Amino acid sequence: MTKIVSISFTPDQILGVTDDGRELCQSLLWYRPLLEAPEEVRSDYRIGASGIFWNKVDVQISFESFEYPDAQPTKLQRFFLSHPEINVSGFAKRFGLNPSLLRSYINGFKTPSAAREEEILSFIRTLGQEYSNY
Repeated sequence: MTKIVSISFTPDQILGVTDDGRELCQSLLWYRPLLEAPEEVRSDYRIGASGIFWNKVDVQISFESFEYPDAQPTKLQRFFLSHPEINVSGFAKRFGLNPSLLRSYINGFKTPSAAREEEILSFIRTLGQEYSNY
């Protein structure tokens, strides 16, 4: 099993160096409390047997997750993770999609087809144009 031995941060990424010298990273959008945490909270972590732990913000990141294929969000995931103020259920209903299915897309439990993802992103752009007319 890969073990992360040291970490650092960029504004939107957590970077890990493994025990075999590889550099891995993943988006902090998956860990909003850590993304929004000040440096003194981010630097107060513990490396355990299977992951990294931040008790002050109740975040745990497994070593394994650094190697997941979705360590970086898709455009669709990035949009919704970057805008938690958007009501996903309301958005899904207006688009004509089951809200649970959209949440599954956002959280990476299911993957939309490329065509479906583009339809959703196109709808987001259409809404943006509509809102900019106010």
